[in-house]
Amino acid sequence: MTVIPKLLAAGLALTTALTGAPPPTSASSTAGPGDRVQDLGVPLQDVLLIGGTVAAGPGGGTVLWGASSGAPAHLNAVDPATGAEVARVDLEGAAGSWAVDAAPDGSVYVGTYGDGRLYRWSEQGGVKDLGRPVASDNFIWSVAAGEGATVYGGTSPGGRLFGYDPATGFRDYGRLSAAHAYVRSVSYAGGKIFAGTEAPAAVFEVDAATGAATALPTPPGLDPAGKWAYDVNAAGGHLYVRYGAAAPGPLHVWDIAARTWTDALEQAHGLDASPPDEQGGVYFVKAGELVRYDPRTKAVTPTGMPFTGRVANTRGIGWAELGLPDYPGKSVVGLLWRGLMFRYNPQTGARAFVQTAVRGEPIDITAISEGPDGRVYTGGFLNGGFAALDPATGRREEFHTFSQSEDMVTHAGKLYVGAYPEARVYAYDPELPWNSTEYSPSPEPGPVPNPARLFDFAADKQIRPRAMVSAGRYLAVGTMPDLGHLGGVLAIWDPAEGKLEHAQRNVVTDQSIVSLAYRDGIVYGGTSIYSGQSATPPTQPEAKLFAWSVARNRLLWEITPAPGKPAIPALTFDDRGRLWGIAGGTVFGVDTGERKVVTTVTLSGSKSAGGQLAFNSADRLLYGAHAGAEVFWLDPRRRTHGVLRQGAVHQLAVHRSGEVYFAEGPRLFKLEAKRTG
Repeated sequence: MTVIPKLLAAGLALTTALTGAPPPTSASSTAGPGDRVQDLGVPLQDVLLIGGTVAAGPGGGTVLWGASSGAPAHLNAVDPATGAEVARVDLEGAAGSWAVDAAPDGSVYVGTYGDGRLYRWSEQGGVKDLGRPVASDNFIWSVAAGEGATVYGGTSPGGRLFGYDPATGFRDYGRLSAAHAYVRSVSYAGGKIFAGTEAPAAVFEVDAATGAATALPTPPGLDPAGKWAYDVNAAGGHLYVRYGAAAPGPLHVWDIAARTWTDALEQAHGLDASPPDEQGGVYFVKAGELVRYDPRTKAVTPTGMPFTGRVANTRGIGWAELGLPDYPGKSVVGLLWRGLMFRYNPQTGARAFVQTAVRGEPIDITAISEGPDGRVYTGGFLNGGFAALDPATGRREEFHTFSQSEDMVTHAGKLYVGAYPEARVYAYDPELPWNSTEYSPSPEPGPVPNPARLFDFAADKQIRPRAMVSAGRYLAVGTMPDLGHLGGVLAIWDPAEGKLEHAQRNVVTDQSIVSLAYRDGIVYGGTSIYSGQSATPPTQPEAKLFAWSVARNRLLWEITPAPGKPAIPALTFDDRGRLWGIAGGTVFGVDTGERKVVTTVTLSGSKSAGGQLAFNSADRLLYGAHAGAEVFWLDPRRRTHGVLRQGAVHQLAVHRSGEVYFAEGPRLFKLEAKRTG
């Protein structure tokens, strides 16, 4: 039978020490089998703003500050009256930022992810890279301005709090809790730093001078299990803590002076609440609408300004004088994740969404697949979206406002997309208009949702649908769990009936399912010892290969095809019915009837959890991506292999034409393979 080639998204880029690698059993070559690489450019480009604030900008006027992801990331200043660009500053060495705040002295701080560095912008000195506040941590989640030019921030995976003062440098306040790996949210008021953690959610009050830390009591009636203290915002003597995750959740109000929880509001969006107005009221988004909340009276006043779509979290919210006819005095202004800004005037009720001039950046590719229409589809990292390329004409089409894709596969005339987070699965029909109502910030009335959301595994604590395969009449899906959990789900979806035929967690104990292949009624799965979040320690020593009967809904067998390897991120069948997989630097062939490895090819001693492998029926070769370092070919009959291209390649797929597509970061490449016959 024919197996549709597909891409499996890259695993966690984790490397451990090599122990007992099998000896090489094949000859290698650096010469390719007559292939030619063509650079197809960047298929996806968009704006992604995560961290932001409203503060003085160049020249002293109020601007919307926002950090846009890119290579490098940029710190952008936008005019809140027009949306025009006021400033755009390179953050060399940074990929993006959740953490932006402005200090009372006029400087702006940016904490970044990837390398966990802190940057400071001032009008006199421009932008300066201040280095890593915590050498062991590579992600700064939040920064909060203190007095003068000071700033405080929280990190992962060490769960540490730090401070910075230009006069004295960095201060490491240490780990706030042995049970937590993330300081997710930080705010400051009156000499105290307030810091929120991942699940089980906790909020700490830290004395900025002495470093003494005290945990705040859990709000009455709140179960912190499975919830993060996702947003912590101090404003007007109160602390606003939103519990949950990126989706709307309960917002609890803490009276800082009285040291007591005073109120709870449901369906609050993040990421910020505004500074208080003259009467002490703050603005934030609740249940899809901008509202004003008065902590004294507990009154919630709607504004009539709707925020629709899945991601309606503000990227900074504050006050600005706009000088526009319908906006007298000060107006509430803020940014959204795609570079859209909003404004609302409390006096007149005037409101508007305006697209800003923040420039889009190339988006790293996280998934590649051939679609049912023969086009090559690519999914994007973090800010998501996906694009389609017609191989025959070169024509491209981009689809924005969609989630990060973990995997894609064609089945029964549709493109199925696995999306992060919550391990959501969608079906996209290329014959129908694109209409992602879930992700559009202001969707127009129109046709049914396309992609259509089918199901998710949030209830099973899953986060990434990392593997999907067309399995006869069914679609098979394998997932990775969220932080603090182990054990993925194997799911069998029946598109004709529109229901899950079967879904089971821990098919292989405490292991995620990161690759799938199908043949003759059997789904074969490759596992990873890791969770969908790298901070969760594994309990198992090595990855497994398993076989699952679709008809009987049960596990048939499991083996260890590559001893000592943490993951099997890709599986594929060749034209002889042999199952091939990659694990670190090892490619192995399995006789599924005998249930044993019959061929082992050693590319290197790597124990990387990432890798790709796909069989090309046009030239009967295997093509793969090895440890994020190179693209290779391998002859499954002769066991010869060679490097086609060196580079940070994590995604690869084979088209029915025999062309091989792969990605290096945001760029897509095509490999024109030599045909046999």
